[in-house]
Order: sequence, then C-alpha cells, then structure tokens
Amino acid sequence: MSGTGPVEPGEGTRAWDASDAPRPRVRPRGRIARRYDRHRQAVLTAAAALVVLAGGGYLYADRPRQPPPPPPPPASQAVDLDYLDAVPGPGGADPGDFSFAVRLSVRSGPPVTVTGLTQPYAGLSMTSSPAAPFQTKTHSTRKIILTVRVTECDKTPRNPGLPFLDVTLRNTDAIEAHSFILGPRYAQHLSHALEATCGNVSR
Repeated sequence: MSGTGPVEPGEGTRAWDASDAPRPRVRPRGRIARRYDRHRQAVLTAAAALVVLAGGGYLYADRPRQPPPPPPPPASQAVDLDYLDAVPGPGGADPGDFSFAVRLSVRSGPPVTVTGLTQPYAGLSMTSSPAAPFQTKTHSTRKIILTVRVTECDKTPRNPGLPFLDVTLRNTDAIEAHSFILGPRYAQHLSHALEATCGNVSR
C-alpha cells in the first residue's frame, strides 16, 4: 500500500490526550494564606498607609526647626519710671506732706505688677495712689501719685543729691526690686519740701 496518511498507534500503545496527562499535585493552601487571599486588598492598603506614615514621620522629624522664642525681658528692663511734677496732696494730707506724680511705662513683655514702692530715708514715709499692688499692661502707662510725709526731721537728708525710689516689680517670670533715680527736678522739689518742713529744726 502506497501513499501517506496518519500514523496509527501500534499495538499496546495509546495516544494520550493532553487532558489525560497527570497533573502535579498542589498542596492545599494553609489557613493564613487563605485569609490573606480574602483580605489582600485591605492588607495592601494598610501596608501602603504605613509606608506613607513612616515617610511623613521622617520628613517631620527632619524638618528645619525654628529656634524657641527668646524669654521676656526682666521686668526692670521693660519698665520706665519718670518724674512728672509736684502735685497737690490728696484730701486730708498734712500741710507738710509732699506729693508728686510719676509715670510708669511698660515697653515690652508681659504685664507688670508693682507690689511695693518705698524710699530710702528713715525719717520719711511714703504712700501711693493707687496703692500697691497694681498692674500695668504692656505698651501702656500709669500715672501714680506719691505722698511723702516727714516722720523725723533729724533723719531726713539735708540736701538729697540723687534721691531714688525702690520699686518691687513682678511679671510672669520673676519678682525683683529695682531702684529708679528720678532726676534733678525731683531732687530739687523734695529738697524744697524738706526745707519747708524741717528748716527750723536743728539736726
């Protein structure tokens, strides 16, 4: 028989269909793997969020940092106390009392509270209006009337050259006492008042 045609399988042989070929055994997936398959999208989303948070935290920690603001100045460096003039004494004042006005200014920093006002001479006493303690806000001024009374002429200065006031100041940081020299006009007015009261008293 001549010619070509399909080759028939021989005896004892069989043409295997591809579908009949043995397949490799696949091990069943574990419980964790099956759970991962079910929640794969959520796991990937959480992982991406962690990466973003980690990167953001690194950038935040590595950002340029502003230096902390400087502390407020001590109260004595933020306050001015200026002599204004002699003024009439308050009602009920003794004729020998000497009253004068000063201006307290707070230039910067937090508000300042005056907790005490005194003068250094043992023969004099002093009161203020308003009475301490009182507060003055930042960038504002307060007029204070001070009244000096002679208590002992022999302990008053004969010619005060640069008389000063001791003022106790408090702000949010600290409390401190500071001496303010009020200048030659205050010295002159105080000297005249003392002379008028104690001029005839031997010392």
